Amino acid sequence: MHFDIVNKLKKELDQLGHELRVEIPKELKTAADHGDLSENAEYDAAKQRKQFVESRIGQLQKRISEILSINVNAIPTDRVGLGSKVTLEDLDTDEKINYTFVFPEEVDPEKGKISLASPVGKSIVGKQEGDEVIVVTPKERKEYEITSLVTIHEQRRGT
Repeated sequence: MHFDIVNKLKKELDQLGHELRVEIPKELKTAADHGDLSENAEYDAAKQRKQFVESRIGQLQKRISEILSINVNAIPTDRVGLGSKVTLEDLDTDEKINYTFVFPEEVDPEKGKISLASPVGKSIVGKQEGDEVIVVTPKERKEYEITSLVTIHEQRRGT
């Protein structure tokens, strides 16, 4: 599960590394060749881009390290946690909603991929199948039952 997101982040890291080592130095040299650096907008823009890229590279390296340090075995085997797929049933309307709990970088609410830090995630993390939960969002307060739970462990085993 977390290898997909790590690969995506590493790809961005590689692209930014190339930009920092190859493209930005060319832009800085070209801008410097235009003369007076004190009033050179191209030079200033290239320097600002360099600072942004260096900062983003640091963020990506830290995030990759954080993700790789996650001990999947520490995620509960019988409760909602990272990687869980759940079905919630609205207790008022009987409508069913499916969610998968993913890393923040993978969030896509239209596909039912949400973070444990979302209002729904905060409300049901650590809960079990059959539990009733109250989800409070800025717009509403709803009561649900967790009617199905497939943890990351069950997905890895293929059950």
